[in-house]
Amino acid sequence: MEMKKILLSVAGFDPSSGAGVLLDLKVFHQLHFQGMSILTSLTAQNTREVLKIHCLPSRFLWEQYEILEADVSFSGIKVGMVGSKENIQIISKILSRNKNIPKVIDPVFKSSSGTWLLKKEHIHGYISSIGGKASLLTPNLEEASLISGNQIKNIEDLKAAAEKIFSQTKIPCYIKGMDIKSKIIDLLYDGAKFYTFENARIKKRIHGTGCFLSSSILGFLAKGHPLKKACLLASQFTHQAMHKAVRLGKGQHIIQFPLEKA
Repeated sequence: MEMKKILLSVAGFDPSSGAGVLLDLKVFHQLHFQGMSILTSLTAQNTREVLKIHCLPSRFLWEQYEILEADVSFSGIKVGMVGSKENIQIISKILSRNKNIPKVIDPVFKSSSGTWLLKKEHIHGYISSIGGKASLLTPNLEEASLISGNQIKNIEDLKAAAEKIFSQTKIPCYIKGMDIKSKIIDLLYDGAKFYTFENARIKKRIHGTGCFLSSSILGFLAKGHPLKKACLLASQFTHQAMHKAVRLGKGQHIIQFPLEKA
């Protein structure tokens, strides 16, 4: 039997399994990869809110990575919630140690319920530390605005923010979630060209769609697809999965597995 390629998720633990490493691992499995993970933080949360965050010590984050690296080879890395200022240096180090594989960074700064997952004053340092070390950044509108310093109200603002983020990081940028006339518009800027991806707006509040998208893009990159095609396939796959989201608690919907073939 052919050995499965391994994708690594570096992110936080969400006990509802609607986001973070638990969701990433499900997506990796759905795309026929073996998923592995290292935790940056633990959270107390449900489908309605994040109650508390406990960031793991940066030394332990490195130890988790180091023991895996000594044993296996990764075919791709996804980075989600950083959690603390101290973890930034470790994540930068992990990215630097894996130069020749796809790496997707979902800059998760704040939960959908409004809890900061990385303090605002540390965002600039984080973005500076990852410059040139990843294949793609996948901010939502608020995150793109925080990184670029630009207000985003229309497609032209979206393009300007993507260009500015690329100039800051030298990393292609995929900004997700602009709502225009019942359509959701995502924008990819690869450093030279813009590409847009459109899907019909789904009238549900769904937890973890950003995690799902970034993990999917990584999977399609690891399968050998070029960046534009990987983003298109992941956008379509995420939209399909959102239709299977159900309300298990009293808050946001959660994507249910297994899904149809990607």
